[in-house]
Amino acid sequence: MAKRKRAENKKKAQLNKLKWEVADELRLDDDLSQAGDELTVREAGKIGGNMVKKLVEKGKEALGEEEKE
Repeated sequence: MAKRKRAENKKKAQLNKLKWEVADELRLDDDLSQAGDELTVREAGKIGGNMVKKLVEKGKEALGEEEKE
C-alpha cells in the first residue's frame, strides 16, 4: 500500500512539474502563481492542452524506442 501511495505522489509531482514548465513556456507562470485555482478557463485550457500534447509526444517517443529494441 505504501509503495502505491509513493508512486501516486511521484506521478502527481511529475505532472505538477510539467504544468509549471508549460505555464512558463506560455508565459502564464505569473498568473498561475498569483491566481492559483482562480485561473480563467482560457488560461487553464492552454496549460492543460499543452500538457496533453507533451504527454502524447513522450508516449510516441517511448513507443518508438520500444520498436527499436
